[in-house]
Amino acid sequence: MPKTILVTGCCGFIGFHTCLKLLKNKKNKIIGIDNINNYYDTKLKKDRLRILKNKKLKFYKIDIKNFFILEKIFSKYRPHHVINLAAQAGVRMSIKKSRVYLDANIIGFYNVIELSAKYKIKHFLYASSSSVYGLNNSYPFKEFDTTDHPISFYAATKKCNEILAHYYSYKDKLPTTGLRFFTVYGPYGRPDMSMFIFVKNILSNKKINVFNYGDMARDFTYVEDVANSIVKLIPKIPKKNNKFSLINPRSDRSKFPFRILNIGNSKQISLSKYIKLIEMNLSKKSKINFKKLQFGDIKKTLSNSNELYKIISYKPETKIETGISKFIEWYKSYYKIQ
Repeated sequence: MPKTILVTGCCGFIGFHTCLKLLKNKKNKIIGIDNINNYYDTKLKKDRLRILKNKKLKFYKIDIKNFFILEKIFSKYRPHHVINLAAQAGVRMSIKKSRVYLDANIIGFYNVIELSAKYKIKHFLYASSSSVYGLNNSYPFKEFDTTDHPISFYAATKKCNEILAHYYSYKDKLPTTGLRFFTVYGPYGRPDMSMFIFVKNILSNKKINVFNYGDMARDFTYVEDVANSIVKLIPKIPKKNNKFSLINPRSDRSKFPFRILNIGNSKQISLSKYIKLIEMNLSKKSKINFKKLQFGDIKKTLSNSNELYKIISYKPETKIETGISKFIEWYKSYYKIQ
């Protein structure tokens, strides 16, 4: 049976790649919404949108902060599933401009999940983040680990999203799946992300800023692996007594359709190796400006994505060497660099 899937943030990095995957199934109707804000170059967002429209995405320029306009879309299309990827991204800016994040990531999220409950959506999936693990230093990060100590406003908004989802799963029996993404990268990536900045600066003979004097590591996750995971999860609707609930499955509190999953490559790459791989692909050495750790940054991340695999028999697997090569190939093509 054909399904209607609503994707918020469709012109964003992960939203774009997720919609590309969804549009491969010609039977389904994909409704995309985005406000195309100017947090970064709108040309990149518009180019993503042009590709999606060519593949028959139905698009609406809407800000999820506007409840009444958003409800018109829900009322018109009555979507079966909602994938909420709209958010104000960026850990560092969230500390300086917290109000922007409050509006987009909490008020906007509330609007989307409230309407999802009202219109009895079959499955509500939403973007969380590995940043919710905050001061937790037990590696690898598991979904059952404590997330009560966020160290950036961005992380706090994502933790709030998870709590709100828990409430709606309990109150309305709305099936929800929260997705904790781990350092997603790849073609059409955001210009504020490290890979984009490093490649751009190295090619321009400019210095790259390396924080915590290089003593950092990340679980880098290729964007197509993330999109594949999201699409495969759509029909895997959490049920009562869901053993993959964030809550202890032996507790009565788990008897409603709430779930949180890590989506990561489950491999930790040091910042020094990451930079060397970029240099190798560019055949050019970087000029490094070492700096102290920035407020709000987590020193190291590493995911345990076993729960994801149990549900969809799939988890991110693209090697960092392959992912970096594909990103640089896209970057040179997009910006016409020989």
